[in-house]
Amino acid sequence: MNGLEFERPIIELEQRILELKNFSEDKHLDLSSEIENLEKKLQVLKKEIYGSLTPWQRVQIARHPQRPYTLDYINMLMEDFIELHGDRLYGDDKALIAGLAEFSGRKVAVLGHQKGRSTKENIARNFGCAHPEGYRKAIRIMRLASRFSLPVVVFIDTPGAYPGVGAEERGQALAIAENLRDMLYIEVPIICVIIGEGGSGGALGVGVGDRILILENAYYSVISPEGCAAILWKTSAAADKAAESLKLTSENLAELGIADEIIKEPLGGAHRDYQQTAANLKQALEKHLAGLAAVDKSRLIQNRYNKFRRIGVFLQGND
Repeated sequence: MNGLEFERPIIELEQRILELKNFSEDKHLDLSSEIENLEKKLQVLKKEIYGSLTPWQRVQIARHPQRPYTLDYINMLMEDFIELHGDRLYGDDKALIAGLAEFSGRKVAVLGHQKGRSTKENIARNFGCAHPEGYRKAIRIMRLASRFSLPVVVFIDTPGAYPGVGAEERGQALAIAENLRDMLYIEVPIICVIIGEGGSGGALGVGVGDRILILENAYYSVISPEGCAAILWKTSAAADKAAESLKLTSENLAELGIADEIIKEPLGGAHRDYQQTAANLKQALEKHLAGLAAVDKSRLIQNRYNKFRRIGVFLQGND
């Protein structure tokens, strides 16, 4: 497993335990007590390191290349997924997938950013950075869901919307702005789940929902820590300082009233146990879908509107 810099002591100890187990088997020696002591030491070390993560370290976990992506969650949580393509205007965007599926006996529309595992796939998926046609496809599927009374589940995992010239020429800013406006008035429940990176307008362009859930080690921010550091400190090397200032962790977002629930991850991150992460996410989705299903359509829209109007409200005292 690929490790992050701060995980090096854990990886070294895991490797040591593995070597000792292999040596024990090869030489037919009973080293169970030594192995057990090292495994206890490993658990203590994991709790110490993962229990005191800095915001920048959480960003690194959110970007881990082995972290589960949108299609992983769809495959683990949903059945009969049918992907729908295209924005009926320009083309199809592989960085943002959308379609229909069944979740826990309930028909839903599902969409989300999709990154790649290999270099070739990442290029095809544009590293999860959607173009305007991706955002137009997303709102098309949400309108379809509204027509057939299907709740919408959105998985957010993007560094940001693609900033290239072609995307700007095809109306990137307009596509995101129209989604922000139109998602407020979709007449079915919308649950947004930040599963990795929640970068800037690229995340917000599909992030207007009745419930905003976030995985424990995911982040949601107006700008990347590196981008913020480059602007404020003139160097991306200050990304750790920027991550602290941006208040982008799941705990920060819950305290600020932006995230409605933090979904627990296995110790070390979602990439260490896909099934447990999916089980935790399933439980949260079932709970919130059931609660929102009982809300009247007009009340649902009004509550969603009020929720986002409250975000960013501040008080200013007189000097």
